[in-house]
Amino acid sequence: MAFDLGKLFEDVFDPEPGEVVVVACDLPRRSEDDTPAWADRRAMAAEWRAAMEELGSRRGFTTLPMLTYPATGANNAELPATGILGGQEVELGSAILGSTLALFLTEYSATAPLDGFTRQKEDFRAASMPGLARAMQDTALAADYREVARRCRILAELLEGADAVEVRFSTQDECRFDIRFRHPEADDGFLPRFKPGDRIINLPSGETFIVPYEGERPYEPSHTEGILPVQEGVELARLRVEANRIVAVNGEGALVARLSAVFAADPARRNVAEVAFGCNDRARVWGNVLEDEKAGFHWAYGRSDHLGGVVGVDAFSSPALVTHQDIVYAAGNPIQVLDAAIIRGAQRVPVMCHGQYVVF
Repeated sequence: MAFDLGKLFEDVFDPEPGEVVVVACDLPRRSEDDTPAWADRRAMAAEWRAAMEELGSRRGFTTLPMLTYPATGANNAELPATGILGGQEVELGSAILGSTLALFLTEYSATAPLDGFTRQKEDFRAASMPGLARAMQDTALAADYREVARRCRILAELLEGADAVEVRFSTQDECRFDIRFRHPEADDGFLPRFKPGDRIINLPSGETFIVPYEGERPYEPSHTEGILPVQEGVELARLRVEANRIVAVNGEGALVARLSAVFAADPARRNVAEVAFGCNDRARVWGNVLEDEKAGFHWAYGRSDHLGGVVGVDAFSSPALVTHQDIVYAAGNPIQVLDAAIIRGAQRVPVMCHGQYVVF
């Protein structure tokens, strides 16, 4: 069966009469920065806007002209001040908040700034799709989102009120993520108007995430610690974590040098910003983080305030250095999860075994 954009919009957003929808994409600042995948994503943005406009003609809502803006150059960096809406320069924030629903098909993630906009206006929600690819219409976007939501709820119930997440990797490295004082969020693929709680999702959807405790309480250090392995090709780097901070990058080779430079550029990048379980059974791993992370376990470093943490733009020495980067360990990635468990007091609840979920 051919992928039906209109049905996706109805199932996920259920747009109501009188709403205002904007579809946005970022533009390369230099022609040499462009890629075929990025160009096709801009073409998809035009197709999605046209499909939303057609649905609006039947449901009684308005779809604005395409909104574009210069690419930020970094995931979850702050958006530029201005953009182009229907050929006219506009103040970007005003254009976004002039809508009730925003769909961002971008090269660089706009999730964090969009989350900020949801806090400014109750009647606003957004879907952030950094790296969206046409092939996802046959995989993760075509999932049964009722089943995705069921799995997200199970994981959220297990994480709520728990003390830690413990993970052992196929490299035999282990890490314990301190999740005290935090609440999980489910990115379950449903974003109707006035949705309670978090009003921003990724598409494709399908993960439950939580920000590790970052040690912001006086005299209460974070207990996140261990080794987080990262592999590219044959090169392996081991990130040593203490008190929720990446304190060392161990190993040899170009990967170790590159990661060392990433963390040396700004201390805020050393923050362990997320721990998450992707649970979209149609998601495949192919090197695209937007879909890869929905297929299994992942964590992230850098900015966390958009997910419920305390590390925001002000924690970085420059807005240009702001980032939130995911590292994924789903089946198909170089490193797998041997087992993962949620710890609540003396109770240990297995969640994954040999990379497979055991809770649903």
